[in-house]
Amino acid sequence: MMTSQFLIGLDYGSESARGVLIDAATGEQIASRVHPYRHGIMTHRLPGGSRLPDAWALQNAADYLDAADDILGSLGRNRNIAAIGIGFTASSPLPAAADGRPLSQLYPDEPHAYVKLWKHSAAQPYADEINRQGGAFLANFGGKVSGEWLLAKAAQVEREAPHIWARADRFIEAGDWLVWQLTQREMRSLDFAAYKAQYTPMLGYPVEANPGLARRLGAPVPVGSAAGALSAEWRRRTGIGGHPIVAVAVIDSHVVLPAVGAIGPHTLVGALGTSAAYLLLNDSGGPLPAGIEGMAENGALPGLWCYEAGQAGFGDILAWFVRAFPRGADLAESFQRYNHDAAAPAPGRNRLVALDWWSGNRVPYADSHLSGLLVGLNLTTTSTDIYRALLESLCFGTRSILDLFQGGGLPVDRILLTSGLSQRNPLLMQMMADVLGRPIEIPLIRNPTAVGAAIHGAAAAGIVADFAEGAARFGARQYHTHHPEQARTRAYETLYREYRQLTADDQIHRTMHRLADAGPAPDGVDPAGQA
Repeated sequence: MMTSQFLIGLDYGSESARGVLIDAATGEQIASRVHPYRHGIMTHRLPGGSRLPDAWALQNAADYLDAADDILGSLGRNRNIAAIGIGFTASSPLPAAADGRPLSQLYPDEPHAYVKLWKHSAAQPYADEINRQGGAFLANFGGKVSGEWLLAKAAQVEREAPHIWARADRFIEAGDWLVWQLTQREMRSLDFAAYKAQYTPMLGYPVEANPGLARRLGAPVPVGSAAGALSAEWRRRTGIGGHPIVAVAVIDSHVVLPAVGAIGPHTLVGALGTSAAYLLLNDSGGPLPAGIEGMAENGALPGLWCYEAGQAGFGDILAWFVRAFPRGADLAESFQRYNHDAAAPAPGRNRLVALDWWSGNRVPYADSHLSGLLVGLNLTTTSTDIYRALLESLCFGTRSILDLFQGGGLPVDRILLTSGLSQRNPLLMQMMADVLGRPIEIPLIRNPTAVGAAIHGAAAAGIVADFAEGAARFGARQYHTHHPEQARTRAYETLYREYRQLTADDQIHRTMHRLADAGPAPDGVDPAGQA
């Protein structure tokens, strides 16, 4: 007889899904499981072999179900599961039929029928067009939307594949779609709607940007809401006991907040993954600081305003470099050697400054056509020098976001940085403290994003009264603090000023745009390094 109750948190990232099993009584993490997506990120070809244009990044919705089947079965079989929560990378929408079938099942050779991953930058021209047209819905987003978001991707489908758009009864975030599959109830998350589709309670969805979009989306519900119970079919196929409640899905960078103890105002959280998202919680709304991406009330946590910013590339920049210029037998050994050697020089000794735009820029320009830059290369430059410059560029990008928040009158009393990267790379975290000139807290918790998802499940199922109780029972209990070293902070001020001058140079922007428009990569070369 199953008496103990458990929670499952699911974290759907860009290349894999992770699940964690938590004892609802003790808060202990019992087990975890990772499932890589079979088709990965499709940047070059569709499963059937059809070639993709440049700047595309697609996924196959079937991979999400395979991951759920594997993770839920592995963690939940023969256990009494009380709740399931889901965090999902966004914006990653897909067109679907009224019964939930992804259109990629019906049109397997049509690229527009697949999930457009957040990093699908081919929709940027449609974002530019939306921004030129303007509208009241842009007020909370600095007057512009990003090509990473849902509105631009919907416009691209409508314009380039009208037959797919006509067949799409729904254009739905993949996280919402997964909840639909698990519960057999279509339920939209306010988090996705507010931040990725510019929904507001007063105005609804922006019909002026796409008149046919609203009927394909549906009214959203707040985070922490119950979408429904896990369906009988999914309980049968996974062997899960009980009748677990499934919470509405949440953006992966947002879902982590209660797991790291970020449940109050004036707290800045950086979720550092392949990209980086920065969330500043506040107890009141106000004008959006210049350059910051967006803000919404009750979108990320009930009762709080959450201001959002980010870096389009973060960990993937370092991974690209280490793969391209390895120094060990595998990625882990190469990182270890680079970090060891890069820790020795004082700030500025490598005589390099880099821009962190290798995947485009989110803040302050919202421009996916901007690109990376290294300044100061000479015949004595080493691969370690470049690696350190890339580390520093990530910190400078974070510093520029902090400056925008504070320059807009938003207080920041506490800075939390979370992810596996924050715990695996102490050099980067100390450098971050030195560049920011502020203490940096690292929550010492395994699988924080999945744990955050589990807390959302617990709130939806009534296992906890609110997110504060969920954070106390299941979230981080210990933190490691990196304190800035004042001599290094002073040295970084000079480099940071050079970084800011480079980021503001219009000629550099124009050159990057011309290079981006120069044409496709040579045959056989995959710019993203993916199949």
